[in-house]
Amino acid sequence: MTDAPAPFDVVGLGNAIVDVVVRTDDSTLGALGLTKGATTLIDADRAAAVCPYMEGGIEMSGGSAANTIAGLASLGGRGAFLGKVGGDELGRAFRDDITAIGVEYRSPPAAGPETARCLVFVTPDAERTMLTFLGVSTAFGPDDVDSGLIENAAITYLEGYLFDEERAKAAFVKAAELAHAAGRRVALSLSDPFCVERHRAAFRHLVHGHVDILFANEAEITTLYEVEDFDEACRRAAADCPFAALTRGAAGSVVAAGDAVVPVGAAPVGQVVDTTGAGDLYAAGVLFGLTRGYEPELCGRIGAIAAAEVVSHYGARPQTRLADLLPAA
Repeated sequence: MTDAPAPFDVVGLGNAIVDVVVRTDDSTLGALGLTKGATTLIDADRAAAVCPYMEGGIEMSGGSAANTIAGLASLGGRGAFLGKVGGDELGRAFRDDITAIGVEYRSPPAAGPETARCLVFVTPDAERTMLTFLGVSTAFGPDDVDSGLIENAAITYLEGYLFDEERAKAAFVKAAELAHAAGRRVALSLSDPFCVERHRAAFRHLVHGHVDILFANEAEITTLYEVEDFDEACRRAAADCPFAALTRGAAGSVVAAGDAVVPVGAAPVGQVVDTTGAGDLYAAGVLFGLTRGYEPELCGRIGAIAAAEVVSHYGARPQTRLADLLPAA
């Protein structure tokens, strides 16, 4: 990898989604026929039908990779994002929101389906139940990969949620090849165990052949390697890519770099309010540390601090400036 400085620390590729987060109770979930804690893909008609239940919700630009880049910006990093929105009101809201926090966003508005949205119901036990309408975000393909941004970012970060479409798979390979040709690194978040299960072979190929930095939780990494033992999955990940950061909820995380496997404890949280975005912000912290040359353990600790902040309130974006929470490097 090159030692040349990059104008951007990380460019993220993912679904451009507007999140609407609302507090609710189990009876409302029952009335809507929702399975608590599940994520369900819905169409435009279902999204419109559920909208009355979202009144008073918190609205902000979201999507997994976009949340990570927002966290990076809050840490003081320089981020860019690539993802498709429509020319509608939600598309404009996404653009205004993400650029207002200092993230570079050049993707032009697309014709066709509406901007994606994620309707998030949070119950008093902090469990999140999500209905996601992906809209135009799934149309992301190779032509949407901005080579200038990729070549000028130290790390290109790929969101696994985007991986369902064939054109997105091609876009990921194109972005990875551009990054490596420029001497840059490529990171991937597996995002969801069901997504991994649907595309296991393609993910395995991507991880082995194109990824330098891998993010996954325990369910995702054991699903990827079809093993029940987390330690075995961790060993497999370390053999496949130079750096892996694997989260285990309240048990913290494990950072594997070469032969070193370092456990990292979870950062303390006064009260867990909403777990939305915890993995995204953990990735932001780790990526921030990596772009500054920090040791793996410190990268994991920064990830844990960022994740702890976001679970302490509603919404998937930090409310406290994360740079103010950092330990001395």
